[in-house]
Amino acid sequence: MKDFMIGRPMRFFLLVIGAVIWLGIYLTGFNVVHWVLYLPAVFLIFAAVTGICPGMMLSKKLFKQN
Repeated sequence: MKDFMIGRPMRFFLLVIGAVIWLGIYLTGFNVVHWVLYLPAVFLIFAAVTGICPGMMLSKKLFKQN
């Protein structure tokens, strides 16, 4: 699990990007936005809060380095 942890600068970056997406969802209207837009917003905030990035886990499994 240690391989999937991210540092503080990356966590801050993900937090800002997640917050911008949530702001866009709020300004558009929660009942108007398609449900798919909630997925990256939730994953980015999750990664920023916990330090575990699901996208990093997936990409490391898909593109194994030799």
